Amino acid sequence: MKIVRFKRLKKVSYGILENNYILSCKGNPFSSMPSFVPDGSQFALSEVKLLPPCQPGKLVCLGLNYRKHAEEFKVPIPEVPLLFLKPSTAVIGPDDNIILPRLAERIDYECELAVVIGRQAKDVPETRYADYVLGYTCFNDVTDRVAQAKDGQWTRAKGYDTFAPVGPWIDTEASPFDLKIETRLNGEVKQSSRTSDLIFPVPRLVNFISSIMTLMPGDIIASGTPSGVGQLKNGDVVEIVIEKIGTLRNTALDSV
Repeated sequence: MKIVRFKRLKKVSYGILENNYILSCKGNPFSSMPSFVPDGSQFALSEVKLLPPCQPGKLVCLGLNYRKHAEEFKVPIPEVPLLFLKPSTAVIGPDDNIILPRLAERIDYECELAVVIGRQAKDVPETRYADYVLGYTCFNDVTDRVAQAKDGQWTRAKGYDTFAPVGPWIDTEASPFDLKIETRLNGEVKQSSRTSDLIFPVPRLVNFISSIMTLMPGDIIASGTPSGVGQLKNGDVVEIVIEKIGTLRNTALDSV
């Protein structure tokens, strides 16, 4: 099942995508009650504006979680997952614009598999990770690379408005263990890997992060990026493509 969040005639709803049509639903997929069911309305994708598929209270992100990416930056493989947070105000959806800050010297794209938490999770055993995951979506961990190097911690570099594109929907059936993941910049493949190269796979991430902080419904875990990160410039169209999930497309524009 592919779950979408969409806007039509100023009304925001959740729905289920089937054959390029959206079945509008009552309730939401994060409710503790089984109330997420079609309401009888159906819309073509062309009739709606797709929104970020969830509204995360927090985005827990991973640094250096692909072996080849660690090699690319010539740093040791982490002993435990390297975590940082992005603010919810950085989130944008499919076809929204990534705004390049006026004073930033270099802004990079980073394709990532995002894990969408389905229910409150604390101290989750690795063997039960799937009980707490609603599904998976595409994520672009947009980064001010110069600020990242200068600051020594990553809040400024990762936290600008529009620096967390996510979508286009949540796939509830994909397995996270061996998916092809790519970045395409103006149609050219720039990053290409498989999630089997993750140093810490999804069950370990859910276990580790939930041992530190309670994960809430709609929260996102962004699982890290493979090698091949590169620069975004004004007018670039960047696509994050994940096998069996979909394509997240955004355009980078200079700040006015």
